Amino acid sequence: MIKGIIFDFGFTLFHFINPSVERYYECYKNGLEKSIEILKEKQIWNENLSPESFFEEFIKRRQNFFKESIKTKTEFPTSMIFKSVLESLGEEKIVSNLEHIDENTYDKLAELYHSCEEDEWKPFEKTRQTLETLTEMKLKLALISNHPNHKTIKNMLKRHDLAKFFNPIMTSAKHGKRKPDPSIFFYTIEKMGLKNQNNSIIMCGDEYADIIGAQRANIQSILLERKYKFPFEKEINVENLRKISIISEILDYIY
Repeated sequence: MIKGIIFDFGFTLFHFINPSVERYYECYKNGLEKSIEILKEKQIWNENLSPESFFEEFIKRRQNFFKESIKTKTEFPTSMIFKSVLESLGEEKIVSNLEHIDENTYDKLAELYHSCEEDEWKPFEKTRQTLETLTEMKLKLALISNHPNHKTIKNMLKRHDLAKFFNPIMTSAKHGKRKPDPSIFFYTIEKMGLKNQNNSIIMCGDEYADIIGAQRANIQSILLERKYKFPFEKEINVENLRKISIISEILDYIY
């Protein structure tokens, strides 16, 4: 008997309106432009530093951290990337007055960086109805997202009045480890107040990290087959892998 379901966020419950590399890039650039205004307010920004140079440095460092996170399964939050970039620029005397910035400001910079992204993610048509049905069935629901800013995920769920369905809402930014590392699954299951007795927990997601992570945590898995393929996507070699094409089809596996 199924007692709990853990959902992935992106392309499982929500879809990105225009899932192109160009649109992602545009969103993050818009977010960085907003963050520059905060740096100017705090008298950290140097007018000799162009937004383009700052953007290039940030993206380069973000890519390096991302490569490391894929290798080690350690998450490097966006707030930490801002701190790393600004401290490096401070050492080079390109920016100054870093004493004017605290952890709350780094968190705000991260939220601004992802703010455009928040407008692009929308729930799938059947998401709310499916979550309502599962809740009516007295199942415990949780969410795990590989995302470098925890508040961004919470903001999007709250914006669409979906946060109430999940306990806990877990991100790699908050936990420190990314799927498929099993520790984020074990921690989430513990917070759900469940034990995986008699194979009673399902993970539903759209990619390798979700399915392989579930296997490593010894829980059931269901793959939601998304319409888009992404570069360097890992193939999922799992025998008898159960697949669905829309989120509401998960109801067929609850008994």
